Amino acid sequence: VQLQASGGGLVQAGDSLRLSCAASRLSIRNYVMGWFRQAPGKEREFVGAISRSGSGTRYADSVKGRFTITRDNAKNTVYLQMNSLKPEDTDVYYCAAGSMAWSASSMTHLYRDWGQGTLVTVSS
Repeated sequence: VQLQASGGGLVQAGDSLRLSCAASRLSIRNYVMGWFRQAPGKEREFVGAISRSGSGTRYADSVKGRFTITRDNAKNTVYLQMNSLKPEDTDVYYCAAGSMAWSASSMTHLYRDWGQGTLVTVSS
């Protein structure tokens, strides 16, 4: 699966932003889709994931209640709605596709296909 993340930008603390992850070559309906973020010099951090059907989601504690992941399998696209953004949310955000069981969806190393990343900068 080829993935293209978009929607990043510069926003102020408290603002909202929606990231999109468009897939091509294969349908995403057979994949768990995840969002991750990474700052320079730091490890890639799990943000959240959505199950193949979209009925299940899970989030990192740092974003729970503020971020929401949805998917539109017909459009082959996954979204990350980010509300109440904080300066510490500043990172490059990546989407990824994996074939793992839903129970393992927070394990970064199990995701096989990755998008190129989109930068989100939150100013205070």
